Amino acid sequence: MTDTDTSPRPPRIWVDADACPGPVKEILFRAAERTQVQVTLVANQWLRTPGSRFVRAIQVQGGFDAADDAIAERAGPGDLVVTQDIPLASRVLAKGAEAVNPRGERFTTDNIAERLSVRDFMEELRGAGVQTGGPTAFGARDRQAFANQLDGWVARRKQAP
Repeated sequence: MTDTDTSPRPPRIWVDADACPGPVKEILFRAAERTQVQVTLVANQWLRTPGSRFVRAIQVQGGFDAADDAIAERAGPGDLVVTQDIPLASRVLAKGAEAVNPRGERFTTDNIAERLSVRDFMEELRGAGVQTGGPTAFGARDRQAFANQLDGWVARRKQAP
């Protein structure tokens, strides 16, 4: 692509990979081959990826939000970001990307403010020493919900002009 080329780039999938479950990565790897969509895993550590021209990994150096910052800088309109991080989801939604967590729950402009409020409230509780528990184990139902959301994103991309 040259500097004068203004054609839009094809949509991509960005994965906040440090905490992404293995089964979700496997679903993404298969989808990348099947749909020929670029999938990029971003993490603070080295990641093993399959030998595919559609899958790559970026290892970022640095602090707590380095991977989030790298994804937020690169994600654009029409892209899909896979993350459990609600503030990152908010950032990419503002840039026109879509966001989904590994359990298949979509972040939208309609629900992100509420999700941020609940997250902040839970963080305050934990800061005060309240045991809030953690998420349930990742299971087959979560894998299916994620796969369904991914299929929906792929279908919307095919319908786009």
